[in-house]
Amino acid sequence: MKHLTIIVPNGENNLSSIVGAYKLFSRANSYWKQNMKKELFTIQLAGTSKKVDFYGDLFSVKPHTTISEIKKTDLIIIPSLNHNYHKAVKENRSLISWLGKQYKEGAEIASICTGAFLLASTGLLDGKNCSTHWSAADEFRNIFPNVNLQADKLITDENGIYTNGGAYSFLNLMLYIIEKYYDRQTAIFCSKVFQIEMDRQSQSEFTIFKGQKLHGDEMVKKAQAFIETKLKEKISVEDLSSDFAISRRNFDRRFIKATGNTPLEYSQRVKIESAKKAFESSRKTVNEVMFDVGYSDVKAFREVFRKITGVSPLEYRSKYNKETVG
Repeated sequence: MKHLTIIVPNGENNLSSIVGAYKLFSRANSYWKQNMKKELFTIQLAGTSKKVDFYGDLFSVKPHTTISEIKKTDLIIIPSLNHNYHKAVKENRSLISWLGKQYKEGAEIASICTGAFLLASTGLLDGKNCSTHWSAADEFRNIFPNVNLQADKLITDENGIYTNGGAYSFLNLMLYIIEKYYDRQTAIFCSKVFQIEMDRQSQSEFTIFKGQKLHGDEMVKKAQAFIETKLKEKISVEDLSSDFAISRRNFDRRFIKATGNTPLEYSQRVKIESAKKAFESSRKTVNEVMFDVGYSDVKAFREVFRKITGVSPLEYRSKYNKETVG
């Protein structure tokens, strides 16, 4: 029988991702037992403390065991954290060391949402792809520049390490792992019981683009502000770089380093974010919104909108604005 460890870190973290992971794998185990006459996993909650409190002591979790008692495990699930990531890492140093040791000995590891901050602190994500909640993406990039953050991805899967996007999308990661360890039918069963949509791969349509502003490059900040105030205009990156008396190549390099986007990508994201808000809150047609954000070519607008959000403008408007007609 395989062993599954669901981590209960010290400090503030997300109870729902611990309970949700436990319930999904417990149900997968019972379904597997009905068909195969045995359970696939022994499931244990483990940490370094006998009890961890949540939400101002409103709830508490008493782990089955401590990580020091687990000599060998096959799969580890790290729950999401609340937003004081530096504190979480500081309070869980021994857990971080244990994660690195278990991975080297063959365990696979899955991080939920901002649990990626704990996982990245092991160094195991350096040079690898990773996802986390879109709202934590800027801070994650600043702390872990050697990790290839894919903030639009709902799930990443690389060398026995799984990560996922944000909040309750962890349920999709659990289904994904259940399918890998059990089978497709068990994942479908859990999908139906818990009413979770199967095979979601992107968190793009849920992202609220605010622009990476945590960097210290003042020139880039001025360029960002210029792009954001010229929503209806087609911006020439050549002209913009000339305004700052810098070559186009160096301008692009500094902009990408600071924001994670090329100037063109940044302009597109600003325009599409404005378009999304218009679709959510007005009765404007796709063409009207397109013109408002500086596009004149319907095909180009649709392609950029789908590339950034994962859905078409019409699909987005229909989904998020129930007042619209046609």
